[in-house]
Amino acid sequence: MFDIISRPSRRGFLDALALGAAGYSARGTFADEPERTPRVQEGPFYPTKLPLDTDNDLLGINDAITPAVGEITHLTGKILDSRGEPIRNAVVEIWQCDRDGAYLKPHLEKGDKFDANLQGFGRFLTGSTGEYYFRTIKPVPYTGRPAAHIHFKIWKENKLQPTTECFVKGHPGNERDGLFRRVTAAKGGDKLPVEFAPIAGSKIGELAARFDVVLGYTPTA
Repeated sequence: MFDIISRPSRRGFLDALALGAAGYSARGTFADEPERTPRVQEGPFYPTKLPLDTDNDLLGINDAITPAVGEITHLTGKILDSRGEPIRNAVVEIWQCDRDGAYLKPHLEKGDKFDANLQGFGRFLTGSTGEYYFRTIKPVPYTGRPAAHIHFKIWKENKLQPTTECFVKGHPGNERDGLFRRVTAAKGGDKLPVEFAPIAGSKIGELAARFDVVLGYTPTA
């Protein structure tokens, strides 16, 4: 199904471990199982044609020197099964608009422009801890969606798991976004808004965000 899957780099794992919060480990009886992450409609705009670069660093295309414009964000988290156990070899895909609210070029109309230095889409293959890591920009709102968000699509065993989104916690546009209000009111929806917090000591204003995803997926025996 996938031509290229970006595997975790050593640097990526080190960044994820440094930035990640304490590991999520909900285990035990059925009553102790974590709430599943709500499904959110795929929405605009999963790319109709993937970019040439699909790794987990969305701030540049291949070896380009000029970075994308936006607040640099280290986005990490874990992909967990219905029992709260980490899922190995899950393919995590994210996509988002650029700082001006435009998505990848195949979807643009009326001469809209897209930041040529933003990858706009990325993939990561989880290891034994279920951890993923992306370097990207803080999401922004766009026309029709006042809640800033990043789209997530997750695959396991070549099967698509529920698509979802993470939102910027406390963003002023959240309550004006009908989709945000609906999905965050659902069971488990309080986990969708996440903090995009400044990284102490960063001289360029980098942010860190953590979004754990609990799937309805149950491993086969």
